[in-house]
Amino acid sequence: MKYFFSLIRYPNLLILALSQLIFRYGFLNLHDIPLTLNDWQFVLLVVATVCLAAGGYIINDIMDSDTDLINKPDRVVVGKHISEYNAYNYYIGFNVVGVAIGFYLSNVINHSGFSALFIVIAGTLYLYATNFKQSLLVGNIIVSLLVALSVIIVGIFDLYPMATPENQDYLSIFFEIILDFAFIAFWLNLIREIIKDIEDYPGDLKQGMNTLPIVFGIETTTKVVFGLALIPTAGIIYYVLTYLYTLQGASAYILVGVVGPLIYLLIKIWSAKQKQDFSHLSKVVKIIMLLGLLSILVITLNMKYHA
Repeated sequence: MKYFFSLIRYPNLLILALSQLIFRYGFLNLHDIPLTLNDWQFVLLVVATVCLAAGGYIINDIMDSDTDLINKPDRVVVGKHISEYNAYNYYIGFNVVGVAIGFYLSNVINHSGFSALFIVIAGTLYLYATNFKQSLLVGNIIVSLLVALSVIIVGIFDLYPMATPENQDYLSIFFEIILDFAFIAFWLNLIREIIKDIEDYPGDLKQGMNTLPIVFGIETTTKVVFGLALIPTAGIIYYVLTYLYTLQGASAYILVGVVGPLIYLLIKIWSAKQKQDFSHLSKVVKIIMLLGLLSILVITLNMKYHA
Protein backbone atom coordinates (compact mmCIF):
# COMPACT_ATOMS: atom_id res chain seq x y z
CA MET A 1 0.00 0.00 0.00
CA LYS A 2 2.91 2.35 0.75
CA TYR A 3 4.23 2.00 -2.80
CA PHE A 4 0.76 2.39 -4.29
CA PHE A 5 0.37 5.77 -2.58
CA SER A 6 3.84 6.71 -3.73
CA LEU A 7 2.90 5.75 -7.30
CA ILE A 8 -0.13 8.06 -7.39
CA ARG A 9 1.72 10.93 -5.62
CA TYR A 10 -0.89 11.18 -2.87
CA PRO A 11 0.43 14.50 -1.40
CA ASN A 12 -0.08 16.16 -4.81
CA LEU A 13 -3.55 14.65 -5.08
CA LEU A 14 -4.44 15.97 -1.64
CA ILE A 15 -3.34 19.48 -2.66
CA LEU A 16 -5.38 19.16 -5.85
CA ALA A 17 -8.48 18.15 -3.89
CA LEU A 18 -7.83 20.89 -1.32
CA SER A 19 -7.62 23.54 -4.04
CA GLN A 20 -11.03 22.60 -5.41
CA LEU A 21 -12.58 22.40 -1.95
CA ILE A 22 -11.20 25.82 -1.02
CA PHE A 23 -12.55 27.46 -4.17
CA ARG A 24 -15.96 25.88 -3.58
CA TYR A 25 -16.35 26.23 0.19
CA GLY A 26 -13.82 28.94 1.02
CA PHE A 27 -14.70 31.27 -1.83
CA LEU A 28 -17.94 30.64 -3.74
CA ASN A 29 -19.98 29.36 -0.78
CA LEU A 30 -18.86 32.19 1.50
CA HIS A 31 -20.21 34.70 -1.04
CA ASP A 32 -23.61 32.97 -1.03
CA ILE A 33 -23.51 32.38 -4.77
CA PRO A 34 -26.10 30.00 -6.27
CA LEU A 35 -24.20 26.86 -7.30
CA THR A 36 -25.14 24.01 -9.62
CA LEU A 37 -23.80 20.95 -7.83
CA ASN A 38 -24.93 19.83 -4.39
CA ASP A 39 -22.29 18.76 -1.87
CA TRP A 40 -22.04 15.08 -2.79
CA GLN A 41 -22.00 15.88 -6.50
CA PHE A 42 -19.14 18.30 -5.93
CA VAL A 43 -17.30 15.57 -4.02
CA LEU A 44 -17.72 13.40 -7.10
CA LEU A 45 -16.19 16.18 -9.22
CA VAL A 46 -13.18 16.22 -6.90
CA VAL A 47 -12.93 12.43 -7.06
CA ALA A 48 -13.06 12.50 -10.87
CA THR A 49 -10.30 15.12 -11.06
CA VAL A 50 -8.14 13.25 -8.56
CA CYS A 51 -8.61 9.95 -10.43
CA LEU A 52 -7.50 11.48 -13.75
CA ALA A 53 -4.50 13.09 -12.07
CA ALA A 54 -3.57 9.77 -10.41
CA GLY A 55 -3.79 8.06 -13.79
CA GLY A 56 -1.52 10.72 -15.23
CA TYR A 57 1.10 10.14 -12.54
CA ILE A 58 0.97 6.37 -13.09
CA ILE A 59 1.42 6.47 -16.88
CA ASN A 60 4.20 9.01 -16.42
CA ASP A 61 6.02 6.67 -14.02
CA ILE A 62 5.57 3.75 -16.40
CA MET A 63 7.09 5.68 -19.29
CA ASP A 64 9.81 7.26 -17.15
CA SER A 65 11.01 4.13 -15.36
CA ASP A 66 14.38 4.05 -17.18
CA THR A 67 15.02 7.77 -16.65
CA ASP A 68 14.01 7.57 -12.98
CA LEU A 69 16.54 4.79 -12.39
CA ILE A 70 19.20 7.44 -13.12
CA ASN A 71 17.61 10.58 -11.65
CA LYS A 72 15.96 9.15 -8.52
CA PRO A 73 16.72 5.42 -8.11
CA ASP A 74 15.49 5.38 -4.51
CA ARG A 75 12.01 6.51 -5.56
CA VAL A 76 11.42 4.12 -8.46
CA VAL A 77 8.18 2.15 -7.96
CA VAL A 78 7.16 0.68 -11.34
CA GLY A 79 9.10 -2.48 -12.10
CA LYS A 80 10.65 -2.49 -8.64
CA HIS A 81 7.79 -2.62 -6.12
CA ILE A 82 4.76 -2.66 -8.45
CA SER A 83 4.82 -4.58 -11.71
CA GLU A 84 4.28 -2.73 -14.96
CA TYR A 85 1.24 -4.93 -15.60
CA ASN A 86 -0.41 -3.91 -12.33
CA ALA A 87 0.55 -0.28 -12.89
CA TYR A 88 -1.25 -0.33 -16.24
CA ASN A 89 -4.32 -1.86 -14.58
CA TYR A 90 -4.33 0.92 -11.97
CA TYR A 91 -3.93 3.48 -14.77
CA ILE A 92 -6.90 2.11 -16.72
CA GLY A 93 -9.02 1.83 -13.56
CA PHE A 94 -8.45 5.42 -12.46
CA ASN A 95 -9.22 6.76 -15.92
CA VAL A 96 -12.39 4.71 -16.30
CA VAL A 97 -13.67 5.97 -12.93
CA GLY A 98 -12.70 9.59 -13.67
CA VAL A 99 -14.29 9.67 -17.13
CA ALA A 100 -17.42 7.81 -15.95
CA ILE A 101 -18.00 10.29 -13.12
CA GLY A 102 -17.37 13.16 -15.52
CA PHE A 103 -19.98 11.75 -17.91
CA TYR A 104 -22.48 11.41 -15.06
CA LEU A 105 -21.95 14.95 -13.74
CA SER A 106 -22.12 16.46 -17.21
CA ASN A 107 -25.56 14.92 -17.66
CA VAL A 108 -26.64 16.00 -14.18
CA ILE A 109 -26.06 19.66 -15.12
CA ASN A 110 -27.61 19.15 -18.57
CA HIS A 111 -24.38 19.84 -20.42
CA SER A 112 -23.46 16.38 -21.69
CA GLY A 113 -20.78 17.87 -23.94
CA PHE A 114 -18.73 18.72 -20.86
CA SER A 115 -17.93 15.01 -20.52
CA ALA A 116 -15.48 15.44 -23.40
CA LEU A 117 -13.38 17.56 -21.03
CA PHE A 118 -12.54 14.51 -18.92
CA ILE A 119 -11.69 12.43 -21.97
CA VAL A 120 -9.43 15.21 -23.27
CA ILE A 121 -7.66 15.47 -19.90
CA ALA A 122 -7.02 11.71 -19.75
CA GLY A 123 -5.85 11.63 -23.37
CA THR A 124 -3.61 14.67 -22.95
CA LEU A 125 -1.93 13.18 -19.88
CA TYR A 126 -1.26 10.01 -21.86
CA LEU A 127 0.18 11.95 -24.81
CA TYR A 128 2.28 14.01 -22.42
CA ALA A 129 3.86 10.89 -20.90
CA THR A 130 4.41 9.15 -24.23
CA ASN A 131 5.26 12.00 -26.62
CA PHE A 132 4.98 15.62 -25.52
CA LYS A 133 7.31 15.31 -22.55
CA GLN A 134 10.22 14.93 -24.95
CA SER A 135 9.37 18.15 -26.81
CA LEU A 136 10.91 21.46 -25.84
CA LEU A 137 8.59 23.24 -23.35
CA VAL A 138 5.48 21.58 -24.82
CA GLY A 139 5.22 19.07 -21.99
CA ASN A 140 5.86 21.73 -19.34
CA ILE A 141 3.10 23.93 -20.75
CA ILE A 142 0.61 21.05 -21.06
CA VAL A 143 1.04 19.95 -17.44
CA SER A 144 0.76 23.54 -16.23
CA LEU A 145 -2.41 24.08 -18.27
CA LEU A 146 -3.94 20.98 -16.71
CA VAL A 147 -3.08 22.27 -13.23
CA ALA A 148 -4.85 25.53 -14.07
CA LEU A 149 -7.81 23.58 -15.50
CA SER A 150 -8.26 21.75 -12.19
CA VAL A 151 -9.21 25.13 -10.70
CA ILE A 152 -11.21 26.39 -13.69
CA ILE A 153 -13.31 23.21 -13.75
CA VAL A 154 -14.92 24.31 -10.47
CA GLY A 155 -16.27 27.38 -12.24
CA ILE A 156 -17.27 25.38 -15.32
CA PHE A 157 -19.42 22.94 -13.33
CA ASP A 158 -20.63 25.16 -10.48
CA LEU A 159 -20.99 28.66 -11.97
CA TYR A 160 -21.49 28.40 -15.73
CA PRO A 161 -24.71 26.32 -15.66
CA MET A 162 -26.28 28.82 -13.23
CA ALA A 163 -25.66 31.83 -15.47
CA THR A 164 -28.72 33.69 -16.74
CA PRO A 165 -29.02 37.03 -18.56
CA GLU A 166 -29.95 38.57 -15.20
CA ASN A 167 -26.98 37.29 -13.13
CA GLN A 168 -24.37 36.79 -15.85
CA ASP A 169 -22.43 39.97 -15.08
CA TYR A 170 -22.39 39.20 -11.36
CA LEU A 171 -21.25 35.60 -11.76
CA SER A 172 -18.62 36.59 -14.33
CA ILE A 173 -16.81 38.56 -11.63
CA PHE A 174 -16.25 35.37 -9.63
CA PHE A 175 -15.34 33.39 -12.73
CA GLU A 176 -12.72 36.01 -13.60
CA ILE A 177 -11.23 35.72 -10.10
CA ILE A 178 -11.00 31.95 -10.57
CA LEU A 179 -9.26 32.56 -13.92
CA ASP A 180 -6.80 34.96 -12.25
CA PHE A 181 -5.82 32.33 -9.71
CA ALA A 182 -5.69 29.65 -12.42
CA PHE A 183 -3.28 31.82 -14.41
CA ILE A 184 -0.98 32.22 -11.40
CA ALA A 185 -1.18 28.45 -10.79
CA PHE A 186 -0.25 27.86 -14.43
CA TRP A 187 2.74 30.20 -14.25
CA LEU A 188 4.08 28.86 -10.96
CA ASN A 189 3.71 25.27 -12.08
CA LEU A 190 5.52 26.09 -15.34
CA ILE A 191 8.41 27.45 -13.27
CA ARG A 192 8.42 24.32 -11.14
CA GLU A 193 8.36 22.01 -14.17
CA ILE A 194 11.41 23.75 -15.64
CA ILE A 195 13.24 23.57 -12.30
CA LYS A 196 12.45 19.83 -12.17
CA ASP A 197 13.89 19.49 -15.68
CA ILE A 198 17.13 21.05 -14.44
CA GLU A 199 17.10 18.65 -11.49
CA ASP A 200 16.54 15.68 -13.84
CA TYR A 201 19.18 16.79 -16.36
CA PRO A 202 21.51 13.72 -16.10
CA GLY A 203 18.83 11.09 -16.71
CA ASP A 204 16.99 13.14 -19.34
CA LEU A 205 20.23 13.67 -21.25
CA LYS A 206 20.95 9.92 -21.37
CA GLN A 207 17.40 9.21 -22.54
CA GLY A 208 17.64 11.72 -25.39
CA MET A 209 15.08 14.14 -24.00
CA ASN A 210 14.68 17.64 -25.46
CA THR A 211 14.16 19.73 -22.33
CA LEU A 212 15.09 23.38 -21.89
CA PRO A 213 18.30 22.73 -19.85
CA ILE A 214 19.48 20.12 -22.38
CA VAL A 215 18.95 22.45 -25.33
CA PHE A 216 20.21 25.70 -23.80
CA GLY A 217 22.24 24.52 -20.82
CA ILE A 218 21.61 24.69 -17.09
CA GLU A 219 23.04 28.18 -16.59
CA THR A 220 20.87 29.76 -19.28
CA THR A 221 17.79 27.88 -18.05
CA THR A 222 18.26 29.20 -14.51
CA LYS A 223 18.21 32.72 -15.94
CA VAL A 224 15.01 31.87 -17.82
CA VAL A 225 13.45 30.68 -14.55
CA PHE A 226 14.56 33.93 -12.91
CA GLY A 227 12.80 35.91 -15.65
CA LEU A 228 9.67 33.77 -15.43
CA ALA A 229 9.55 34.18 -11.64
CA LEU A 230 9.72 37.97 -11.96
CA ILE A 231 6.36 38.01 -13.76
CA PRO A 232 4.14 36.54 -10.99
CA THR A 233 6.11 38.46 -8.36
CA ALA A 234 5.41 41.80 -10.06
CA GLY A 235 1.87 40.75 -11.02
CA ILE A 236 0.88 39.78 -7.48
CA ILE A 237 2.33 43.00 -6.03
CA TYR A 238 0.35 45.00 -8.61
CA TYR A 239 -2.82 42.99 -7.83
CA VAL A 240 -2.46 43.67 -4.10
CA LEU A 241 -1.80 47.39 -4.52
CA THR A 242 -4.62 47.81 -7.04
CA TYR A 243 -7.43 45.61 -5.74
CA LEU A 244 -6.66 44.53 -2.17
CA TYR A 245 -5.13 47.62 -0.57
CA THR A 246 -8.21 48.13 1.62
CA LEU A 247 -7.91 44.59 3.01
CA GLN A 248 -4.87 44.98 5.23
CA GLY A 249 -4.91 41.45 6.62
CA ALA A 250 -5.14 39.80 3.21
CA SER A 251 -2.55 42.17 1.75
CA ALA A 252 -0.11 41.41 4.57
CA TYR A 253 -0.64 37.66 4.16
CA ILE A 254 0.00 37.74 0.41
CA LEU A 255 3.04 40.01 0.63
CA VAL A 256 4.64 37.95 3.40
CA GLY A 257 3.39 34.46 2.53
CA VAL A 258 3.51 34.56 -1.27
CA VAL A 259 5.62 37.48 -2.49
CA GLY A 260 8.25 36.87 0.24
CA PRO A 261 8.93 33.26 -0.85
CA LEU A 262 8.91 34.38 -4.50
CA ILE A 263 11.66 36.90 -3.74
CA TYR A 264 13.56 34.12 -1.94
CA LEU A 265 13.17 31.99 -5.08
CA LEU A 266 14.53 34.82 -7.23
CA ILE A 267 17.58 35.19 -5.01
CA LYS A 268 18.34 31.47 -4.74
CA ILE A 269 17.75 30.51 -8.39
CA TRP A 270 20.40 33.00 -9.52
CA SER A 271 23.11 31.13 -7.62
CA ALA A 272 21.73 27.56 -7.80
CA LYS A 273 24.29 25.06 -9.12
CA GLN A 274 23.81 21.63 -7.56
CA LYS A 275 21.02 19.07 -7.92
CA GLN A 276 20.02 19.59 -4.28
CA ASP A 277 19.69 23.33 -4.90
CA PHE A 278 17.10 22.75 -7.61
CA SER A 279 15.35 20.06 -5.57
CA HIS A 280 15.01 22.59 -2.73
CA LEU A 281 13.67 25.29 -5.07
CA SER A 282 11.14 22.87 -6.56
CA LYS A 283 9.76 22.34 -3.04
CA VAL A 284 9.77 26.11 -2.45
CA VAL A 285 7.58 26.65 -5.52
CA LYS A 286 5.17 23.96 -4.33
CA ILE A 287 4.91 25.73 -0.96
CA ILE A 288 4.32 29.06 -2.76
CA MET A 289 1.50 27.45 -4.73
CA LEU A 290 -0.10 26.11 -1.55
CA LEU A 291 0.20 29.46 0.25
CA GLY A 292 -1.16 31.20 -2.83
CA LEU A 293 -4.11 28.82 -2.86
CA LEU A 294 -4.89 29.61 0.77
CA SER A 295 -4.86 33.33 -0.03
CA ILE A 296 -8.30 33.09 -1.69
CA LEU A 297 -9.70 31.93 1.67
CA VAL A 298 -7.83 34.70 3.52
CA ILE A 299 -9.14 37.32 1.08
CA THR A 300 -12.72 36.07 1.36
CA LEU A 301 -12.68 35.99 5.16
CA ASN A 302 -11.08 39.43 5.27
CA MET A 303 -13.83 40.78 2.99
CA LYS A 304 -16.48 39.21 5.23
CA TYR A 305 -14.90 40.80 8.29
CA HIS A 306 -14.92 44.27 6.69
CA ALA A 307 -18.41 43.92 5.23
